[in-house]
Amino acid sequence: MKLTLRVWRQSGPRDKGAMVEYKLADISPDASFLEMLDVLNERLIASGEEPVAFDHDCREGICGMCSLVINGTPHGPERATTTCQLHMRKFKDGEVIDVEPWRARAFPVVKDLVVDRSAFDRIIQSGGFITAPTGTAPEAHSTPVPKPDADAAFEAAECIGCGACVAACPNGSAALFLGAKVTHLGLVPQGQPERWDRVVSMLDTHDGEGFGGCTNTGECTVACPKGIPLDVIGRLNHDYLKATAGGKKK
Repeated sequence: MKLTLRVWRQSGPRDKGAMVEYKLADISPDASFLEMLDVLNERLIASGEEPVAFDHDCREGICGMCSLVINGTPHGPERATTTCQLHMRKFKDGEVIDVEPWRARAFPVVKDLVVDRSAFDRIIQSGGFITAPTGTAPEAHSTPVPKPDADAAFEAAECIGCGACVAACPNGSAALFLGAKVTHLGLVPQGQPERWDRVVSMLDTHDGEGFGGCTNTGECTVACPKGIPLDVIGRLNHDYLKATAGGKKK
């Protein structure tokens, strides 16, 4: 395949960035999008140019590190697919492809296509955990969990924290990410001791990190590579109102 890439290049957080055009040829349609960027970087290095910086790790759609806006869509044109699992056969020979980083106030650009997503870590640190005694694991069936709750918790726990929901949201909200974390911990017995303090602490941290408010546009769940449903935001709002107006918070 022959491709024209227009890639966002930015030397550092305080430097001005711009789209830079690159021509590529002989790209296999079976290559992943990140493998195509590897080919670009090999050619840039061979010609003495600075390679394009981009985040990646497992390349198996699990870790949530890959974070590219491709032709205006977080993770690219294929639904429920991370950038690392996107293959070049989804594009046409001769196509022009724009590649940009996540765009959100809470995710400042570090360099080129790399953004700082440590705001997510601080949200998790503020409440995304449970209190449990150390030692031998309890018997699996000692604490029954209703099947609908277990299924909903497992679905929410599939969130990989990539940030596509934030990049897709016109308000730069992380409500889908936050709702997924609150839901998967709040639906199981092990998450009950901190349930009400958790939702207040995590939402306060979310707002303090500069994420926007949710207006239920639904762009987040469309962009989510794991298909986290919009109803986790409803559960987030339910728990927050119950914790504050309902007097549940300690």
